[in-house]
Amino acid sequence: MLAIRLRRAGSKKRPFFRVVVADSRAARDSSFVEILGHYNPRSKPAIVDVTQERIDYWLGKGAQPSDSVRTLIARHLTPKPTAAAPAATTSATPEGL
Repeated sequence: MLAIRLRRAGSKKRPFFRVVVADSRAARDSSFVEILGHYNPRSKPAIVDVTQERIDYWLGKGAQPSDSVRTLIARHLTPKPTAAAPAATTSATPEGL
């Protein structure tokens, strides 16, 4: 089974992650099928650079996202709903006076 998960890169105490498609039985940092993007949790705000089209492609092929990747997708890749603008009043004086 294929999994969409994080692959750790970077040096000691400075994590940097690649979002990859890999066999679920493979080790965390071993072979992978495709790199889908990058995630840097150390920057403020955290940088998530992932191609949405490729994630949709692999999810369609049956790849299962890990819990961490599922959270990243939900927080950073789903469009935020726009707040409805409050109704503007057309006249400053009440009608009927």
